[in-house]
Amino acid sequence: MSNLTIFKDPSALTTPRAKGTTTALAQSMVQSTSIRRIATNTNGTFKRIVGGEQIGNAIRGEFNCIIVDALPKVSRTFYAGKYDPNAKATLPDCWSNLGEKPEAAAKAPQASSCISCPQNVKGSGENGGRACRYQRRIAILVMGDPTGDVYQFNVPAKSLFGKGAGNVHPFESYVKYLVANNESPDTVVTNISYDLNADSMELQFTPLRGISDAEYALVTAAQADPETKNYIQLTVSPVASTPKKAAPAAVVEEEAAPAPAPIQRSDEPDEDEEPVVAQTKRSAKPAAPAPAAGQSDLSSIIDAWGADEE
Repeated sequence: MSNLTIFKDPSALTTPRAKGTTTALAQSMVQSTSIRRIATNTNGTFKRIVGGEQIGNAIRGEFNCIIVDALPKVSRTFYAGKYDPNAKATLPDCWSNLGEKPEAAAKAPQASSCISCPQNVKGSGENGGRACRYQRRIAILVMGDPTGDVYQFNVPAKSLFGKGAGNVHPFESYVKYLVANNESPDTVVTNISYDLNADSMELQFTPLRGISDAEYALVTAAQADPETKNYIQLTVSPVASTPKKAAPAAVVEEEAAPAPAPIQRSDEPDEDEEPVVAQTKRSAKPAAPAPAAGQSDLSSIIDAWGADEE
């Protein structure tokens, strides 16, 4: 890799990638219940949700993944009512996948464009913030899962913006950090962890190591699958339901590095900061094999997702 010192695990050597193609996703970034997803929780755990139901046991503290896709801009969501953790999940009253204008399916558009929306003004929400919140949905592969199943992961506003410390960053800063080191979210394994020094539920992102050849094959297959797009945006029509599978077998996670220095966060970008964007993916590696047919069985994922309650 170009600079192994950026990684949490610098000892894992991988096949060098052609930088003209492998950083395409990163370069562009600097410029529904049936979906599989990894859910965050206020108790500091991550849960694997398939078909709207929790599968397996919860992972506490951190997990490793590969980011395979994201929208070109940060999304926005607006709820007219106050947040109720016990209420049934519903669509926002107004939302914009690209943060530019309300989606056609929004039941209560607040303005013709996001830039002129009264809900996009500081002070329109609680504690002096904006009533319309930033959010980013990313499509990920879980490290150690040979099936290549894609999961949705929602990065909350408080974990999007701010400045990193060393190789530990909020999401938007993390992507810029990878670009500065000639890497891309889809060429590295990313460690996502809760910030133990934060006063609220906040996530931090750290590059663990470069991806292996086997992981590269899974990444290119996921990026070529049209269904992956359903994991990075909010739509009214969900994708076909994924049947619940048996509890997965164990996969060993890599040992965590010492706790990093605190990082500076914000739930909004700086006035002169453009939110990071993502869309273009790298070109496929000619000799990279696609996952074999029948590899979609979730029984070979991780044993550690699930049973903790919020």
